[in-house]
Amino acid sequence: MEGKKWKLHEVITYTMDDGRKVKITFKGQENETEVIETFDAETENPIEVQQQGWQAILNNFKKYAEQTTI
Repeated sequence: MEGKKWKLHEVITYTMDDGRKVKITFKGQENETEVIETFDAETENPIEVQQQGWQAILNNFKKYAEQTTI
């Protein structure tokens, strides 16, 4: 994640309190935005459960964004 220049509002990166890294990329595609999220998995829960949790967050964000008008 270090060393590359990103466009403003295109990428969000952060480190969680436990040291795991998260990267969220927003790619504009005509009237839509693709959101790609990558994260370091933790060791307490299976990967599939973690993916489902992160996907639920993205689904809620999508629902919120679609209800918001400019």
